Amino acid sequence: MPPPKLRTDTFNMDRIILDIETKNSFEDVGGRDHLKDLSVSVVGVYSYDEDKYFAFDEHEMEKLGELLKRTQLIVTFAGVRFDLPVLEKYFSFNFNSIEHFDILEEVEKNLGRRIGLGILAEANLGIGKSSHGLEAIEMYRRGEIQELKDYCLQDVKVTKELYELIKKQGYLWIPERYSSRMTKLAIEYKEELSAQNQLL
Repeated sequence: MPPPKLRTDTFNMDRIILDIETKNSFEDVGGRDHLKDLSVSVVGVYSYDEDKYFAFDEHEMEKLGELLKRTQLIVTFAGVRFDLPVLEKYFSFNFNSIEHFDILEEVEKNLGRRIGLGILAEANLGIGKSSHGLEAIEMYRRGEIQELKDYCLQDVKVTKELYELIKKQGYLWIPERYSSRMTKLAIEYKEELSAQNQLL
């Protein structure tokens, strides 16, 4: 896969949607306290600048790093507690300085509890997840790398559509527990990208 093209216009930097899959599980590394011992198998990305989806495998972290260096906003689902801490060890630069919008963190802040990506996708988009994280690990172990990339990019697409819904309407529908009713959860989105990040 050719690397993403780099722009020379540093004032018009990229925004990306990002999701990762790992080669191993929490059980393999001794629990959630050892999160940073997990290893990446695949990283899925949507680039607004390129209007394209990319899937990077474990041997393509340098290409991903080049994309991150020209990114001013990363959008994730559970990135604060999972994706970004796992990715951190792969790069020599501080990509945590990039502005970050984590949909799950916003939901938890406003709802008071966490909720799965698949549940949100079904409630708001009418689509579900095609698989789950543990099955993705088995795909990697079976050598089904293309299937793994397809699964990861499906999560990227779902995250992108939820992000764009939040920007457009300012809320998401949340299924109530033990009920068929939905709650409208307001989520305020403000894209305040710092001048420092725009000049990276």
